[in-house]
This record gives sequence, C-alpha cells and structure tokens, in this order.
Amino acid sequence: MFTASPTLDVVLRGLILTALAMTWVVVLVRINGLRSFSKMTNFDFVMTVAVGSLLAGASQSTSWLPFLQTLSAMAALFLVQYASARLRKASDRFEALVQNEPVVLMRDGQVIDQALAATRVTRSDLVAKLREANVLDFSQVRAVVLETTGDISVLHGGPLSDALLQGTKAAR
Repeated sequence: MFTASPTLDVVLRGLILTALAMTWVVVLVRINGLRSFSKMTNFDFVMTVAVGSLLAGASQSTSWLPFLQTLSAMAALFLVQYASARLRKASDRFEALVQNEPVVLMRDGQVIDQALAATRVTRSDLVAKLREANVLDFSQVRAVVLETTGDISVLHGGPLSDALLQGTKAAR
C-alpha cells in the first residue's frame, strides 16, 4: 500500500491510517458537536463503542477501499446519532420507544429489592456504589438511581427535590 518492504508497509500503514481515521473522527465530532460521545443515552454508549471498533478496523485496512468504507460507516453513525437526537427532541413517542427509563434502586435509606431484581443489580454492587460515593450510613441515602446509560447515581445528604426523580421507575 505504501512501500515495497512488507514490514515497513505494515508499520507505515498502521501509523498513517490511524492518524487519518482519528482526524476524521475529530472532524465528525466538530460537525456533530460535543454530544457525540456524551454517554447520555444508551444509543450514545453504543455509538462510542462502534466508533472505537471502526477506528480499530480503519487502522488495519489493507487497501484504500475498505479504509474509505470504514470512514463512511463512521459518518453514517454520526448521522444516525444526529437524526436520533433530533427525533427524540421532537417526539415524546419516539423518545419513549428508544430510551430506557432510569430506575430507582434505593429511596430514603431503603433498598428496593424489586428494582434490584428487575435490573439485575446485586445488593453487593449497590453497596459498592454507596462506598464509592462516600456514603457512611444507609440513612444518608436519599436515592440511588440506575441511569439509562448503566451508570449508578447516588444522591445523599440533605433533602431531595422530587424533580430529581421525575421520569424514573419505582420512585415512591
């Protein structure tokens, strides 16, 4: 692809194609905006993984045609993400179709066992997240929410505004 020496060609191909593909990703992010890798929705997470996989594939291309196909697949992912975000904003029905609801796993110091079972989160995973959030006692916990991205938010301390739990399942 670049030189007659197979070893040098492999090295140059890896360096040059990776640099070109990374530049392409930066261009796409600049066009699509900071939201591109935000992980605010489950679709955003899939987008991040897919772009990473395509980037790896681009760096291993053996000719220009597969490399260009990979770059166009990246552009298509960004286009689908853009269209999805616009549709979610414009239509509550579409939003409900493609977006999971966050689930309350714990409220006012009490673990909600049904929510743990439904989300397949173990009590030990929950306790680990509480420790990570520097919770010293269950009574400090106002709410623990399994977010749509798979992240777990621990709300503890003073009074909890009900607005923070709007749109969640199992909120009491």
